[in-house]
Amino acid sequence: MKLDPAVIELLKLNPDSSTVSSAGGGGCSSASTSKITTKLDDGTRKEYFMKTGHGKDADVMFEGEHASLNALHDAVPSLCPQSFGWGKFSSSSSTSFLVTDYLILSGRARPNKSSDANSLASKLAKLHTTPAPIPDGYDKPQFGFPVTTCCGDTPQDNAFSSSWADFYANHRLRFILGRSERSNGKDAELAKMIEATASQVVPRLLGDDHLNNGKGVTPVVVHGDLWSGNASVGTIGGEGEPEEVVYDPSACYAHSEFELGIMKMFGGFGGSFLKEYHSLCAKTEPAEEYEDRVALYELYHHLNHHALFGGGYRSGAVGIMKKLLSKYGN
Repeated sequence: MKLDPAVIELLKLNPDSSTVSSAGGGGCSSASTSKITTKLDDGTRKEYFMKTGHGKDADVMFEGEHASLNALHDAVPSLCPQSFGWGKFSSSSSTSFLVTDYLILSGRARPNKSSDANSLASKLAKLHTTPAPIPDGYDKPQFGFPVTTCCGDTPQDNAFSSSWADFYANHRLRFILGRSERSNGKDAELAKMIEATASQVVPRLLGDDHLNNGKGVTPVVVHGDLWSGNASVGTIGGEGEPEEVVYDPSACYAHSEFELGIMKMFGGFGGSFLKEYHSLCAKTEPAEEYEDRVALYELYHHLNHHALFGGGYRSGAVGIMKKLLSKYGN
């Protein structure tokens, strides 16, 4: 397989000492993956991971994943691979690519030599206690993200907002209702419940004047799609001891607890994980509403899966909304 000139230029590789081979699946419905192997000037060998895909959807996905990986990497460098860039093949303008560190996975079990500082819980707590950067043109951190990111195959609306409640109601719940209607058709009952949740439950549970005794929450970078299939143990770049890592992010600047919604939905992160995590990243006040906030965040992922796949995910979403509306609705 020949390496495209655009990738050679991006990585400043010597084409005579670089090869590319297949690396299996691509983490989304439209991508394939490759391993780039090159010999550097000093004789050492280096490997890169490359995703390729076709059309505008792949272009949007790779731009978002590039920005997501580097947002996580900037905050906690050992948490995920670094992305070196994305673009289009010189030989085929319809083919997009993304190039990152090569991640060698060794399984989900915690490595024997892992210290508490290298556990996934501690890395995630560090990520979630590091304030998000201030976007260009703003004077303080915002909720949202500079580019579109894809949760599964859903391109998300990450337009900036200074209010977390407004962002979650408009750019997650109402947004995903629109995506669901495009995929599944109009559903009056579902639309009515989502609107009631967005207009009643969200301000009650997530209002800026309610969280943290009226201080609100500070935006932090979240992975955004952190189910157990996007976390493992491995070595980044094939160097050092295996440690806990994440990949395939769908990042945004959000409330730290937003991360926990999909983690709860699919499981794989037990009580000991949460105990360690919350010892380093405290539950937002009022702590007695923590479980309901996590359920509200889990709701988005049920709705996103309903938009993507239809079927039984609707009932999970409806069950969460009925419970929350009975408790917090007007």
